[in-house]
Amino acid sequence: MIDPTDPAHKFATVAMSDTNGLMRGQMVSGRALQGILRDGMGMAPAQMALDPTDVLLTIPGVNDASGDFHDDRLQVDPSTARRLPWSKPGMDLLVLSQYTGESAKLDPRAILGAVLARAAAHGLTPKYGMELEYTLFDETAETARAKGYRNLKPATPHASHDLLLYQVWQTEWYEALAEMAEPLRIDLVKLQEEIGPGFMEACIGAGTGVEPADQLMLLKNFIRALALRRGKSVTFMPRWSEAQDSQSMHLHMSLQGGAFWGDGPHHMSETFRHFLGGAQAHLGDLTLIFQPTVNSYRRFAPGTFAPPGLTWGYENRTTCLRVIGHDAGSLRVENRMAGADANPYLITAAMLAAGVQGILDKTEPDPEVIGSGYAQAATRDFARSMPEAIARLRASRFAADWLGPRFVEAFTATRQDQYDAFARKVPDVELERFFDLG
Repeated sequence: MIDPTDPAHKFATVAMSDTNGLMRGQMVSGRALQGILRDGMGMAPAQMALDPTDVLLTIPGVNDASGDFHDDRLQVDPSTARRLPWSKPGMDLLVLSQYTGESAKLDPRAILGAVLARAAAHGLTPKYGMELEYTLFDETAETARAKGYRNLKPATPHASHDLLLYQVWQTEWYEALAEMAEPLRIDLVKLQEEIGPGFMEACIGAGTGVEPADQLMLLKNFIRALALRRGKSVTFMPRWSEAQDSQSMHLHMSLQGGAFWGDGPHHMSETFRHFLGGAQAHLGDLTLIFQPTVNSYRRFAPGTFAPPGLTWGYENRTTCLRVIGHDAGSLRVENRMAGADANPYLITAAMLAAGVQGILDKTEPDPEVIGSGYAQAATRDFARSMPEAIARLRASRFAADWLGPRFVEAFTATRQDQYDAFARKVPDVELERFFDLG
C-alpha cells in the first residue's frame, strides 16, 4: 500500500469522476495534500454538468438561474493511492476522491458507495468485474479531426475476433497497456482483438466494493492517455461508424458466499433467480444510465450484435442478461446492456440495486431464452430512444428510491440538454438524402 502522507510525495494528483466517466482533478503539492487528506478539497459540482468537451449542460440549482458555481468538498479516499505510470518518483501519486454533503447526491462514486452500503444492510455483497470495448486508430487526435472523423485508419485493416496474428502485430500496444496498468493497480485479466478493424477489449478481474469500478474508470481514462502518448487515438463511442459494429461495456456480477449457487436449472439458486427477475423488472427504467448519450442508441440499429431486449439465457450471448459459470465460484450474470460510453460507477449501482430489489420482492424472471434471442420477441424491453429513456428515468420511483431523486433530477436534466442540442443539428446524411430532391 502507498502511504499518501509520506513526505517523499512532492506533488499528487487528486481526481474524481464526472457523470460521463471522465476523470477530473488537480495537481497539488505534497504539503497541500496533507491538509486535503484532513479537511478535503473544494471543487465546483458544476463539473457534473459538463459534457466530454466541456459543453456546460444544465443542472437545476447548480448552474441554472439559481446557481452560483460554488465549490463543494471533495473527500480523498487514502486507500485508492496509486502511481501515475509516466510521472517521475515524487510526482506520481494519484488519489481518488468523491463529493460529500449535498453534492454527493450527484457523484457517481458516492452513489455506488451508498447502494453498496444498502445492499450490505440486507446481507448482500456483490463481486463484480467488467469488460471494456474500444477501437484503436493509427490516427492522432489532430488527423482524425482534420478528416472530420471519416475514413479513419483503424489499427488493423480487417475484423479480427481473437485473431492471434493481429494481436502479435500489436504487441507493443498490448505490452504498453499491461505495463501502464501495474502502477495504476488495475487488475487486467484479459486483452484481446474484437469483432471489427482496430476493435479491442480489455477486462478487469472481479472484486468487491468500489474497487473494480475505480479500476475500470482508470483503465478507460488511461487507455486514452496511452493512445495520445503513442500518436494514436481511441474511441469508446458505441457506434462511431455505420460500417462497424457497436462497442459496449459488460458487467459481470455475483453475490459473495455462493448465494447464486443452488439446485435449480443451471444450478441457479432462488436468490439468483430473483436477482435476475429484479434486473428484468427495473433495468428498463434505468436505460439512460446504461445508454447515456445521443450516440448510445445507434448501437441498437438492426444488424448489430447488441441485446435484443431485457432477456436472459444460459451461456447465450444473444440475450441481455447472460448467465455464466459451472460452479459456486464462477456462476454469475453478465449484463450486456451498457455502451462503452457509460459510467462504470453508475451501471454497477444500477445493476446491483435492480437485483437486490428483485431479491427483496421475490421477483420471478421471464422464461429463459433458448436459441437466438434475435429471432424471438422480447417480453420486456429497455428504452429505444433518448427521449423515452429520459422520461422513464424521471418517472421511476425505483430510481428515485435507490439512486436518489436529486441524481435523477440532475442526470435527466443534463441528458435533456444534450438531446436538445443535437436535435437542432442537421446531419450530413439528411443533406445528402433530401437537399436536392427532398
